[in-house]
Amino acid sequence: MLAAESHSDLFAFNEEASEGNAMDQYRAVRGLSDSEQALLRKVLLDLPLLADLSRSDVLLYGVTEDEAAAFVVGEAKPHTVPPVHAENRVGQRVLRSHEPVIFRCVARRRPVQGVTTVSSRGAPIVQSAWPVRSERGVIGVLSVHTNFLEHERQRRKSAVYRNAIAQVRQMVIAGCLDGAVNLSALGEHDASLIVDGTGIVLYISSIAENLYRKLGYADSLLARRIQELKTNESVFFKAMEAGVCAEEVVQEGDYTLVKRAIPLIANSRSGWLNNQWVARVKGLPAEMDGAVIVIQDVTEERHKEQELRIKSTMIQEIHHRVKNNLQTIAALLRLQARRTTSPDVADLLQQTIHRILSIAVVHEFLSYDESSIVNLREVMQRIVNEVTQGILDPVKRFRFAFEGEDVLLPAQQATSCALIVNELLQNAVEHGFANRSEGLVRIRLAEEGEGYVLEIADDGEGLSPGFDTNHDGSLGLQIVRTLVKDDLRGRFQLADDGGVRAIVSFPKLGVDGRYRAPQGEAIPVAKGEEATSR
Repeated sequence: MLAAESHSDLFAFNEEASEGNAMDQYRAVRGLSDSEQALLRKVLLDLPLLADLSRSDVLLYGVTEDEAAAFVVGEAKPHTVPPVHAENRVGQRVLRSHEPVIFRCVARRRPVQGVTTVSSRGAPIVQSAWPVRSERGVIGVLSVHTNFLEHERQRRKSAVYRNAIAQVRQMVIAGCLDGAVNLSALGEHDASLIVDGTGIVLYISSIAENLYRKLGYADSLLARRIQELKTNESVFFKAMEAGVCAEEVVQEGDYTLVKRAIPLIANSRSGWLNNQWVARVKGLPAEMDGAVIVIQDVTEERHKEQELRIKSTMIQEIHHRVKNNLQTIAALLRLQARRTTSPDVADLLQQTIHRILSIAVVHEFLSYDESSIVNLREVMQRIVNEVTQGILDPVKRFRFAFEGEDVLLPAQQATSCALIVNELLQNAVEHGFANRSEGLVRIRLAEEGEGYVLEIADDGEGLSPGFDTNHDGSLGLQIVRTLVKDDLRGRFQLADDGGVRAIVSFPKLGVDGRYRAPQGEAIPVAKGEEATSR
């Protein structure tokens, strides 16, 4: 047995523990066997379904061998009602004075219920606890925390429904509920039915009554056989045959329904069930006593999803056509450049072509993806390929090196960045290596704090003497200044550092489409680097 001091140290260490870490620590403290640990982990996996069915927070506690303290090794919050506890309680230490229900449950080796002084949305919390047992005794406690008002609502429900939920809870505690992890989360307005092993409907909620009325059943389904219904009830039969939770999406006329079935294993402790529970726990064949059926009407959601898919497809097609049109314009300008006799005009047309193709690259990526998010690193790689094929002399040996991780940007920012990268790369190749046959261009892209930093540096000839970083430069640099200031709300900096280093720093866009940093606020460049502001 561990001393109380070592327990305290362990609990303090696990204040921010995850479920996996908390369980590992509990196993070490209690010396759990492999089978005991497997049981508790199985219970953890089934907590979310139980929380949804119980409309309560469900927690699993580990208790020290001397029963002096406990801590939360896992919890699940319901999707069917607001949770009782807003904070994550995994890893929290619990003393007898805090939650006496837990320790009374361990001491008495049976279920215990009590009302805590802690309130949830102005109402007390009803705490119920059940021991989780192995062959050597209690190894954990499953506790259900329910808002008092919700507890009273549940008490007024049919005894059949309450017994069925109680049976599911006992199956979770015994580790006998199979397939619960494969079910999607339940909803607040889901319909529910309780059907016995012969297919007779023993309970139907008012929401389920209304749903089946829409499907053509004016009379109540109570006491009717589910086999007689013309609706698709195959999920019930699958769950009954396999003894595993099942879920299906079915189409009933104009309605799209998600049907889930949770099989009930016979439990001798409930009056309406037979006595085959012990047989299943001991590994013998167990009789299916019935099933809890939960139905969610997702018709409206599916219609919205279909509308979004149609809109997304249309937007992708628009991006594809824009890309094609831009490439057509570039092809026409390329023909014009070949026919002109003026080298200056040809050069200007070639620069315009590269700008158009840079924008086309962004639209090409958008035409492939349903989202409006673009991987800037992939866009830059495409632009480098365009520059390499378009303006580099094949005789010269230039290398491009990428540094940094993938950066995902909205289309608005990605388009501006594509143009900026195109201009800076052309500037580096045309001016930095005008009198050289080889060189290196480094492209660095990084996320720093609340913004991004794009850096393009070459080992070329550097800035010319007397170069005014605020006003001098080509049309390309003027375009970069405008895009950085007006579109990206960022800063553009140049530094003469064994070549030219161009630094573009700009803030992230928030979920509302607005920049997180105010215009003109500096976003730090890489640590240890100083750049002259233009």
